[in-house]
Amino acid sequence: MAQKGVELDRETFSCSICLDLLKDPVTIPCGHSYCMNCIKTHWDGEDGKKIYSCPQCRQSFTPRPVLVKNTMLAVLVEELKKTGLQTAPADHCYAGAEDVACDVCTGRKLKALKSCLVCVASFCEKHLQFHYDSAPFRKHKLVEPSKKLQENICSRHDEVTKIFCRTDQQCICYLCSMDEHKGHNTVSAAAERTERQRELEVSRQNIQQRIQDREKDVKLLQQEVEAISRSADKAVEDSEKIFTELIRLMKERCSDVEQQVRWQQETEVSRVKELQEKLEQEITELKRRDAVLEQLSQTEDHNQFLHNYPSLSALSESTHLSRINIHPLSYFEDMTAAVSEVRDKLQDVLRETWTNVSLTVTDVNVLLSDPEPKTRAEFLKYSREITLDPNTANTHLLLSEGNRRATVMTEEQSYPSHPDGFIKYWQVLSRESLTGRCYWEVEWSGEGVYVAIAYKNISRVGGRNECGFGLNDKSWALDCDSNSYILRYNDVETPVSGPQSSRIGMYLDHSAGILSFYSVSETMTLLHRVQTTFTQPLYAGLWLYDYGDTAELCKPK
Repeated sequence: MAQKGVELDRETFSCSICLDLLKDPVTIPCGHSYCMNCIKTHWDGEDGKKIYSCPQCRQSFTPRPVLVKNTMLAVLVEELKKTGLQTAPADHCYAGAEDVACDVCTGRKLKALKSCLVCVASFCEKHLQFHYDSAPFRKHKLVEPSKKLQENICSRHDEVTKIFCRTDQQCICYLCSMDEHKGHNTVSAAAERTERQRELEVSRQNIQQRIQDREKDVKLLQQEVEAISRSADKAVEDSEKIFTELIRLMKERCSDVEQQVRWQQETEVSRVKELQEKLEQEITELKRRDAVLEQLSQTEDHNQFLHNYPSLSALSESTHLSRINIHPLSYFEDMTAAVSEVRDKLQDVLRETWTNVSLTVTDVNVLLSDPEPKTRAEFLKYSREITLDPNTANTHLLLSEGNRRATVMTEEQSYPSHPDGFIKYWQVLSRESLTGRCYWEVEWSGEGVYVAIAYKNISRVGGRNECGFGLNDKSWALDCDSNSYILRYNDVETPVSGPQSSRIGMYLDHSAGILSFYSVSETMTLLHRVQTTFTQPLYAGLWLYDYGDTAELCKPK
């Protein structure tokens, strides 16, 4: 009864926030008392509302009350501590709805410290002591407090389930092993746990290894992000410098043209003005002579007229009339035309090269890429519309079907002469450059064809090893005829086996350095896969065998 009184006293002098004895007690205007730090913390959380309430009665205060230590209450708490109040369990030591309660405690139960798998019960610190003090109980298996201890009891025989049936994958008691589980593969639960524990450790090791691998990947990706950012910043900086230099050069050329025009203008105007002055002097002299002649013509005295007439010299021929040649509005048209021609050529260069610049910029493929396609439907996701470039075509190749088909003709075609054209061999490259992931197909007929990819700077003149697809380190080619396939690179031949087909599929993953050739019919069959490093944008190429042979860059469907 005395203990109950102590407990009531403890509840009276406990803070309802921390559930412990009051520390630096304060009493707020509604009369409730709290630890000073507890109520301060509580009200700090209400600062945004500007209204402060009591955690117990919810009475509100505005403004925030000033807290003053309740000296009398503090003295009482200290006195109660001296009388043994501190030995009573604090409220937070009692089991709540979510806690595991001690099975031995009567009345208000304390929280369990451990659960015993043998006793199938949970114990608080006080009632657990005999498991440490008594030799028989020290052999019992203690675990963290659990509410599921009854799951360790067989529902049929009310015995502890210490056996594991591997046949039925469940825990059973020894009676079950002699009854419905008789003849099953059984081991002790401890033995099964040991084996599963080993499996678990292996799984954990695998997981931890994957975590380490992924953490390394994350670091690598972060480094890649930083590298990309540095590279992008440098590219922008360099491109700004290059374009600034181009703009400066253009301004210089503009200034040169202006100076040249102005100098020519000044020279021509000076020459014209000089001639103009001479003509004006001639006009003045002619007017003077005309006046003299007019005066003589009006002389009435015949003798005087005849006397003065011989003294007049004959009129000389003008020295300027034949030198004047007028070209109205056409003095500097030739220079304007020359500047326009420069502009047009510059536009052509920018138009032709800008696609490569854009593709190079957009082909920053880092990170964890998608897996390589397996089915034709997956390949078609990367299909590209590719056309043949007439500027690269040998003159014996006739291009048709929107510049997608090439046919070898006996007569030469009238293509304009271009430095990109192949001179000796019946070859042609695509107009579009290939970067990133690309898939395209070639349909061919006739004696045979080299289905190829090449760098733009492959030689256009010279011998086979300089120009021929697959015969140098600037191109890769699959040599196809009706009987066989041969992969060619840098003049090395690799025989390739696979079903013969008139349609060849090509898959390129530029950043991964993958080039694959497929025989395409009802199904796709991998013929050969190249793994290398591509250092430049690539172009699709065709090299046909003989007159009449045809190859076409198809539109995959």
